[in-house]
Formats: sequence, C-alpha cells, structure tokens
Amino acid sequence: MIENLPAGLLTETAEGVAVRLHLQPRASRTGICGIHGDELKVSVTSPPVDDAANRLCIEFFAKVFKLPKSAVSIISGQKSRHKRLHISGSTLKEAADLFATFS
Repeated sequence: MIENLPAGLLTETAEGVAVRLHLQPRASRTGICGIHGDELKVSVTSPPVDDAANRLCIEFFAKVFKLPKSAVSIISGQKSRHKRLHISGSTLKEAADLFATFS
C-alpha cells in the first residue's frame, strides 16, 4: 500500500506512474533490491556504457508490469544513478502494491 512507501517514491501522472529509482549497474543479477532512502533501489547486470544499463532497466520494468517496452521510459537521470522512470498504463495502486513488499 502507498502508506508504507516513502513520500515521493511514486507520483501519479495523467498517463501512468512516475517512479524514483536508484540504479546499481554491473550487479550480479537484475532485480529490485528494496527501498533506498526515498527511491526504489534496482540492480542491473549491464554496465553503464552506451546506455546499456538504461535499456536493461526499461526491459526489466516492462516485464515486471507486463507492459510493452514502449510503455516504460526514463524521464530524468539518463546519465545518473538517480532516475525518474515513467510507466504508462499503470496505476498508482498497482505500482504501490508491487513495491510495498520491498519496503
């Protein structure tokens, strides 16, 4: 539930949900690690070279939300570990329910 998540982690938009991420590239496996401050910590196996980590992050969230890759985009933080991801076609409740298990 949204009450259990840090304020600012999820933001509802007209088309979907924005999520604040802390991305950890070159990890041993791709997955959600938990809550890191007011961000969702996500590890990816790709290095931060030639946009590979960003592409894998998008693919991972598309799979988690069962949406096409075109429904997931990085709104800010293209070259940073701190990112804002937009997921079109998802609701705040769906995202909160998915991420509540990691808090």
